[in-house]
Amino acid sequence: MFALSTKNQWLAGGILLLVMLVTRAHVSDHLLDASWAVFFLAGFYLRNLLAFGVFMAMAVAIDYVATSQLGVSNFCVSQAYIALVPAYGAMFAAGRWFTGQYHGENWVSLSKLMLAVLVGFALTEIISNGSFYAFSGTFTDISVNGFVAQVVKYAPHGLYVTSMYLTVAALLHIAIKQVTGVKTTV
Repeated sequence: MFALSTKNQWLAGGILLLVMLVTRAHVSDHLLDASWAVFFLAGFYLRNLLAFGVFMAMAVAIDYVATSQLGVSNFCVSQAYIALVPAYGAMFAAGRWFTGQYHGENWVSLSKLMLAVLVGFALTEIISNGSFYAFSGTFTDISVNGFVAQVVKYAPHGLYVTSMYLTVAALLHIAIKQVTGVKTTV
């Protein structure tokens, strides 16, 4: 099991909040939203469950400012928005689960990381998009086939973006462990 010191948890949490702020607020059109990866990493690195609430509150605050002050479209903000809590909770829980499975850089840990990411992503995708299609009021005649078609259309890109950010995070994690000599706590 991997565990950071309290000081390093604060540092990791601050960096993750900054990444979410920069990518979610659409400060740059060139940076894709890292929120799903951020929630996974918060679950992995941060031991206090209150962290989920802090990250959720930050996501809501960013969305509010982006849509009310920065001209970002509010298309996705609807009565279905509340479903982001369990959706992001799924990514956070997947990261938390992986913390107990991680035992250093090896093939077993890598396979468990991939499992955690895929399950967390699938749950997040189904909850967030399913609630949007069912409750946003945007789609009046949504069918199961129509929903599945939309998931098949958009999920690969979402998985790509999430995986890209998590790959960068994994490489940084390995590099920092190598430089600092931090050992995995078992």
